[in-house]
Amino acid sequence: MAERLTKSDIEKIEKEIEYRKLVVRKEAIEAVKEARAQGDLSENFEYYAAKKDKNKNESRIRYLERMLKTAIVVSDESTGDEAGLNNLVELYFEEDDETETYKIVTSIRGNSLQGKISIESPLGKAVIGHKVNDRVYVKANDNFGYYVVIKSIDKSGGDENDNIRSF
Repeated sequence: MAERLTKSDIEKIEKEIEYRKLVVRKEAIEAVKEARAQGDLSENFEYYAAKKDKNKNESRIRYLERMLKTAIVVSDESTGDEAGLNNLVELYFEEDDETETYKIVTSIRGNSLQGKISIESPLGKAVIGHKVNDRVYVKANDNFGYYVVIKSIDKSGGDENDNIRSF
């Protein structure tokens, strides 16, 4: 599945790839060389740990490069008074009689524990493009859904230092 990324996301991914290739890769190769030099590889835990770290880095580089190849570039600018990417939206959940604030982000930045909902999530899909005071139906699955009311939209979007998830 192609990720929907903003230009900012793409720049951050390219920086991470460059860092992993130029810094992390060299450190990992050096760690493998040092561990190999310690002798018997059959019982050398440091060697296996160094190889694992090196392989994890290479896997991450391949993952990010594949993500960039298949990415769909989306604009992070929303029109007028509609909810869009990088906007903070205050939502009233009718069933729970609670109000919560979320930042709408691309899927690689989504983290519900930090109040960041993805544009690919049911809530993100429902809210995008709607205005303040709109009552929006959020379809969680074929059997369940709920209503939210958009109380406010903050175009400033909060912090600029959103990190891209890594594994």
